[in-house]
Amino acid sequence: MFRLTQFLRELDRPTPVGPKRNPPGPVVIWNLIRRCNLLCRHCYSTSTDKDFSGELSTADVVATMRDLRAFGVPALILSGGEPLLRPDIFEIAAEAKALGFPSVALSSNGTLIDAGLAQRIADTGFDYVGVSVDGIGAVHDTFRGKDGAFDQALHGIRLCRALGVKMGLRFTMTRDNAHHLPDILELTAAEGVGKFYLSHLNYAGRGNRNRAEDAEALMTRRAMEGLFAWAADHPAVEVVTGNNDADGPDFLLWVRRTRPDRAAHIEGKLRQWGGNSAGVNVANIDNLGWVHPDTMWWHERLGNVRDRPFSAIWGDLSNPLMAGLKAFPRVLSGRCGACRWLDICNGNSRVRAEKAGGDRWGEDPGCTLTDEEIA
Repeated sequence: MFRLTQFLRELDRPTPVGPKRNPPGPVVIWNLIRRCNLLCRHCYSTSTDKDFSGELSTADVVATMRDLRAFGVPALILSGGEPLLRPDIFEIAAEAKALGFPSVALSSNGTLIDAGLAQRIADTGFDYVGVSVDGIGAVHDTFRGKDGAFDQALHGIRLCRALGVKMGLRFTMTRDNAHHLPDILELTAAEGVGKFYLSHLNYAGRGNRNRAEDAEALMTRRAMEGLFAWAADHPAVEVVTGNNDADGPDFLLWVRRTRPDRAAHIEGKLRQWGGNSAGVNVANIDNLGWVHPDTMWWHERLGNVRDRPFSAIWGDLSNPLMAGLKAFPRVLSGRCGACRWLDICNGNSRVRAEKAGGDRWGEDPGCTLTDEEIA
């Protein structure tokens, strides 16, 4: 994840550049349930509106959360499917808060949030609630597979905002909705939403089957330059991007043009960040208890929390995938291996490299930088 707003703050309020350091444990994105009331075109978990057998029980979840907390996990993101369809979601969240996780977030499509659920969300004390929006009105409804989904999601956002819940909008950009990015940013500001997350399309789940819709490189570069400028003008909104760590070097090139006096400092802070952290600082647990390097790696199972504690699974480097992901910088081939910015982006998405080129350690076709820019 590229925390754009944090780097923009460094332009006017620079902090000392330090060595790259990883937190004691990874942020865990937990797909507690696979059932969903929508049918989104880019869903990495290929969720649908049916029950899936074998999902973790409340007791399984609580036992695993205790292990995660002892392991030093700093944040839980409770996701799905649609997590609000799980009857024990508020019990799980309350237990997470009681265990003392520094951050407990909810990832929802927002359509089910009525006044009653909004109150329960507020009472539970979620540190953040993210709602996905893929365009304005009918564009969003088409991506989500349900008429009226946009209006329902916006209604849920407003109900939570009125109760003081920190809300965020998430936008997955493809060539079919990239033109709506300015409108989504305008909506973010108009609704007083405190966070905006732009997700580049990654090739997992239905996102892999729909990868022909991925925004082309030039379109993505233009969108990112617009986002850099918008975020600079809206410092009250926390802007982050995900699933394309080439955003880091792209931002550095933008700073060289717009604030050359700060370029050297930003380059140092980007190297301190270190780019893609799948398998290192971010982890995923699915609805059946399988552990993955991140949410895009569902086709790779590292172990199951029913059989082995997460803390033991995560540190096991006998798995070649985990050994490769945890290496820094990663040993890669093609454009990524030769890239001058490898220690900034860390090879970007290994899933895209595998799905598009058949080599998880090859070049990532989602990189938006030119050959000249990486040479």
